[in-house]
Amino acid sequence: MKKNNVVLYIAMSLDGYIARPDGAVDWLDDVEGEGDNGYGEFYSQVGSVIMGRKTYEEVLRLTDEFPYAGKNCYVLSRQTKESSPHVTFTEEDLESLVSRLKKESEGYVWLVGGGQLVKQFLEKQLIDEIQLYIIPKLIGEGIPLFPDGTPPADFELTSTGSYGQIASLTYKIKTNGAG
Repeated sequence: MKKNNVVLYIAMSLDGYIARPDGAVDWLDDVEGEGDNGYGEFYSQVGSVIMGRKTYEEVLRLTDEFPYAGKNCYVLSRQTKESSPHVTFTEEDLESLVSRLKKESEGYVWLVGGGQLVKQFLEKQLIDEIQLYIIPKLIGEGIPLFPDGTPPADFELTSTGSYGQIASLTYKIKTNGAG
């Protein structure tokens, strides 16, 4: 996989949710894994980060220090906000933002989330790879990884693995003719 591709790297409950209805991800806290479950290796290859406003606000709520400092971080939001030292708020259309970041990024362009942003990226065929970490929990309700109305897409499984009780699946997008 090319280093400047758009990668959705995300954890999901066994029943398909990425967060509780209120955005909380506390259900990730006590999962039996191994070390950092591969996060450090992935993160070392990331050049740029893209997330939605709700995801950004949840990240701020969970941490004292911004976890993506040192990376070019973009928060997509229709609500105008002043950029901080760590993030740039933008309303730039996805195609131009992604095209620019793929040229400028010194590594993967990481689509952090959330579900509605994943849907928009799939609608515009902007995801090159999905690295999915399945957490062996049913949380019953919440924010789905693929919300209603997500367009159909075909992916090819390129690798599997496990970190303790966490299953990891990596898929690349299937493209017409280019494979």
